[in-house]
Amino acid sequence: MSISSELKRQIGIRTATALVIGEVIAVGIFLTPAGMAKALGSPLWLLVVWLVMGAMALCGALCYGELAARYPEAGGGYVYLREAYGPAIAFLYGWMAFLVMDPGLTAALAVGLASYAGYGLGMSPLGLKALAIATIILVAAINIRGVRLGAWLIRWLMILKLGLLGFIMVWGFGFQLGNWSNFTPFVAQRANSAPLIGALAGGLIGAFFSFGGWWDLSKLAGEVRNPTRTLPRAMTYGVIIVTLVYILTSAVFIYLVPLGQVTSGETFAAQAGEVLFGRVGGQVFSLVVVVAMLGSLVAFVMSAPRVYFAMARDGLFIQAAASIHPRFGTPARAIALQAFLASLLVALGTFNEIVSYFIFVVVVFIALTVAALFPLRRRERNRVGYLTPGYPVTPVVFLLLILLLLVLLGSNNPWQAFLGVAVVALGLPVYYFIFRPKRRQYHPLPKL
Repeated sequence: MSISSELKRQIGIRTATALVIGEVIAVGIFLTPAGMAKALGSPLWLLVVWLVMGAMALCGALCYGELAARYPEAGGGYVYLREAYGPAIAFLYGWMAFLVMDPGLTAALAVGLASYAGYGLGMSPLGLKALAIATIILVAAINIRGVRLGAWLIRWLMILKLGLLGFIMVWGFGFQLGNWSNFTPFVAQRANSAPLIGALAGGLIGAFFSFGGWWDLSKLAGEVRNPTRTLPRAMTYGVIIVTLVYILTSAVFIYLVPLGQVTSGETFAAQAGEVLFGRVGGQVFSLVVVVAMLGSLVAFVMSAPRVYFAMARDGLFIQAAASIHPRFGTPARAIALQAFLASLLVALGTFNEIVSYFIFVVVVFIALTVAALFPLRRRERNRVGYLTPGYPVTPVVFLLLILLLLVLLGSNNPWQAFLGVAVVALGLPVYYFIFRPKRRQYHPLPKL
């Protein structure tokens, strides 16, 4: 493999939008509405939570759009943190992503997909692990084979995913398989609902993670055609479509299953499936979940390794990760590293608990990334092709909501949050004693 600092710009607006939708809409939409609906006990408040989180994600996407326009290169948040705060903070972000979050989330998606794919087949735990690892290897191979192939698969999986969800909505509402009385009372909470403030807090956390991943498109900025125009539009379109899908899917679930019968996310989806398709409803919903999770897995494996590629290009990671496959034009070794670590975590079976310790830190890094707009605008007064609409209100609104989320996460499990921060901080000696002496200045691409 040859060492190169550039990737080919092959991703257009359709693929970029599909990447956002494909990665965000996973199993969460089938599990999250159940807990939110039961705790809130009110269709109106459920709608409010989805709208607030959709607005928050849109504000963040608009801010990321300007950051991507300023630095249209591979790496996303890593690049923006590097330019705003210096290489040490950026390294900590990459350190956390490579060692914990990226392989952990990859493993979680693959195991979840295998669990639903094996529904009713009576597969052994060992068989499910083998299926999960095989899926990771296959998806990694597709992404190594080329951006065009991966992009083609992501587009079609998104179409299939949205088509299946649309079919469920049309089938449920069109054939009047539910009951509109399930939406009453629309405003007031039902009896036995959780206290409103606590329910809203839990709902906001759940909804935030259901929207998680819209920011990952920026990691592929070095491969997007006309990034100044394409990236902001794709993230905006993607977030709006995801918000509408979440609202409509939650509505059809409530229409099909009375809130009083909700016990858990899995049973909620199974009950809705039984109303729609009878005894085979569980299998049908399992198929829809498999498609949703496969789309997320393919998109995530495409975007995440670009961070290691960017770090290696700066001399802050294993140098081999900066190489581009001479035939396929992809950061093949970076992709292979992520797949190897994810497969190892699947084999060990310890990823879920590990990942949960770093959720707080991930949110901190997202907040730091959006906040980077302020120093970068002061420092670089040259006009770029895209500026965040409503600045500075847009980033301020996003950061206030993120601050609320951090308070909720930290107060819910302070020890977990502290340990996550402490482990990430351990990357500082690694940076200063191992990688800082090797660091080289990377000269970004010209603004496009």
